[in-house]
Amino acid sequence: MEGKGLSSGGRKAGRSVDPVKGFARWKKKYMKTKTRVKQHKAQTKKPAWCVERDDINRLVDRYENINIKDVLKFSDFPISKKTLLGLQEAQFRQPTEIQKQTIGLALRGRDVLGAAKTGSGKTLAFLIPVLECLYRNQWSSVDGLGALIISPTRELAYQTFEVLRKVGKNHEFSAGLVIGGKDLQSESERISRTNIVICTPGRLLQHLDQTASFHASNLLMLVLDEADRILDMGFADTLNAIVENLPRTRQTLLFSATQTKSVKDLARLSLKDPEYVWVHERSKFSTPATLEQSYMVCELHQKVNMLFSFIRSHLKKKVMVFFSCCKEVQYLFRVFCRLRPGTPILALHGKQPQMKRVEVYNDFLRKQSAVLFATDIAARGLDFPAVHWVLQFDCPEDSDTYIHRVGRTARYKEGGQALLLLLPSEETAMLKQLQKKKVPISKIQVNPDKVQNVQQKLEAFLAQEKEQKERAQRCFVSYLRSVYLMKNKEVFDVFKLQLQEYAVSLGLAVAPRVRFLLKSQAQKAEREGQEEGPQSEEEEELRSFKSQLKGDTSQEDSDSSEVGEDEVQSSTALLGANDNSDDDDDELRDLDLLTVKRKDVFNLTGDQQSAEEAFEASKKNTGKETKYSDAKKALKRNFKVNTKVTFGDEGQAVQLWPPVQRAVTDVGQEEEDEDSGINVEKAKERLKREDQEFDKQEYSRKVKAKHREQRLKARAARQESKKHRDESDSENEVLAYLANHSDDEFDPATLPDPDKLLSSDQEEEEQMKSAKRRHNPADREDGEKELTLKKRKKEKELEEEHAALDTGLSLAEDEELVLHLLGGRR
Repeated sequence: MEGKGLSSGGRKAGRSVDPVKGFARWKKKYMKTKTRVKQHKAQTKKPAWCVERDDINRLVDRYENINIKDVLKFSDFPISKKTLLGLQEAQFRQPTEIQKQTIGLALRGRDVLGAAKTGSGKTLAFLIPVLECLYRNQWSSVDGLGALIISPTRELAYQTFEVLRKVGKNHEFSAGLVIGGKDLQSESERISRTNIVICTPGRLLQHLDQTASFHASNLLMLVLDEADRILDMGFADTLNAIVENLPRTRQTLLFSATQTKSVKDLARLSLKDPEYVWVHERSKFSTPATLEQSYMVCELHQKVNMLFSFIRSHLKKKVMVFFSCCKEVQYLFRVFCRLRPGTPILALHGKQPQMKRVEVYNDFLRKQSAVLFATDIAARGLDFPAVHWVLQFDCPEDSDTYIHRVGRTARYKEGGQALLLLLPSEETAMLKQLQKKKVPISKIQVNPDKVQNVQQKLEAFLAQEKEQKERAQRCFVSYLRSVYLMKNKEVFDVFKLQLQEYAVSLGLAVAPRVRFLLKSQAQKAEREGQEEGPQSEEEEELRSFKSQLKGDTSQEDSDSSEVGEDEVQSSTALLGANDNSDDDDDELRDLDLLTVKRKDVFNLTGDQQSAEEAFEASKKNTGKETKYSDAKKALKRNFKVNTKVTFGDEGQAVQLWPPVQRAVTDVGQEEEDEDSGINVEKAKERLKREDQEFDKQEYSRKVKAKHREQRLKARAARQESKKHRDESDSENEVLAYLANHSDDEFDPATLPDPDKLLSSDQEEEEQMKSAKRRHNPADREDGEKELTLKKRKKEKELEEEHAALDTGLSLAEDEELVLHLLGGRR
């Protein structure tokens, strides 16, 4: 029975199993089991948003445990993986000091005021908290504006936007650059769906006012880059209007190299217990340690030569040159391009279109060696790689501006050099400011033999191109205006500048007119006069009297006793030498502010009168001063009044204006010597007499001139007719001789009677008579009859002459006779 039981392998005997079918059954059972496991896992697994929320909660839990000392790299911060990946791809691995101290505070939602040296990485210090804030709240395009970053300049906003694109490219937030110079309509269509807006104050306020779909009611974070510049008076009104449209429950971050502590400024932004982060507050210097700073003292007219010599000696370097105004950049950029110093020259200023500014910015980033002429729009926040030199052609407004300018070099542990050009009048006060700000700077000297003079070349450029000359004039005036508008008068004193020399250094022959300086000088003299008090009024009268005795008519010399000789020379140079008369009239109106108009207060007429009584009398009569009395005074002082002389055809003066009108009448000395104004009735009578007499003389002169012209034309016509008549008479004489004589004898009786020829006077009388007859119809008919009789008589005489021409000879004999007679005459 053993062989009939179970077969080997536990199968029943006599039953065979197909291995292929058995594997198929097993596979089917296995797949069912696997499907049940997947379904079970799917039922128990959390959704993706729940997992992301769990990650966010874990990060938020770590915010309170951030220890700055333990942070060595960005991954030590509790930030999202997307942000870490963007930092790693952008080659940002180790945080700087300002980033270590501010990122932790910003992640916890605190308001922060951060200040650090230039080039210390302040941009990432606020971009990372912005990205984490939106990520923490799972922000989307439906939620609208979540973070607002305001920059003072377009270039800085553009640079911040480019950094945000690199760091936050793994996030799904939308970001936009909203600055002036771009299409407002296209921005309006997309700004309402933008989560992060990087903008300038003016364009942001424009969208808040004009774009209906754009609002900031859901704003989570506000960032002010270069906050001290945005909070100053230049953007005060704009920023106040922007803050009114923002919610009060927001987080605010302020960053700058020179931060403000003004309670008034901070109150405007509604900050709540802000954290002050002053990274380098206790450091020895406020500028980077790798920055070498020096200054040089030179005169204003030597600056252009110094700049050209500096560029020529640093051809392989990357240099930034800062100016105080756009007109300077425009003019010097063009002339330096013409001078061809040997290195590329670029210009960046606020008058350029936006696309041009972006092009210049990117071009300077790419170049290894170049020179960038720029205003202060490039002084804040811009990160130009490998800038070797920062040259400040014009003195900065204050020490903060100086720190921002030199911060374009020596960025983040790199080296750099800075040079400041100071005028002798700016040196002392500016150095005091820099010392207060802990700026280490040393003085250097320049070898005068190495300085190249380009003044003659500039003069040649201006002589060839009129537009270039106009740019030079605008550059001159704009620089003086910038100095005049500076707040710190201890550093900037426009009246101490050598204006004529400065104009010549720009290539100009004469310094252009600067009207606001004359007005300022007048106001300054008036203030000084008020400060002196009433005791100095008599001295002022004496000074003005002395200047009148000298015959000095210029306002600058009359004020020389008050404003000093140096200021008088400067203002005299400002007037120029070849201005037109309209500008002179305007200047005289401006100078009228300082003109002292007085009567005979110092007994000039010989009366024995004391100075006090004369001064009181002058006060009483000041209200009766008129233009006529002023003109009489000018005439008494023998001023050369402008005259206009008109010459006739023969070169004689036929009109002298204006004195000729008064010369035709006799004006009494009593009227001329009046002291207080004029009598209106007498003046009207005198003017009427002058007009009548003058008009009569003018009319008679014009009539005589017209008659004389007519006589000249008639004389020319008579001479022409006489010439033709003489030619015809000579022909008639030869023909009459040939007709009456066939021999060689000459008969003088054949000549015409000279008594019958009318003289020129008789002809003139005949023409005058005929002219008179033309005016009278009856005389005109008699004249026509007489003319017809004369014509008939003349035709009859011509017929008789033609009849007498028949000699009875043949044509050949007539020719021989004529030749014989002509040969005999010879």
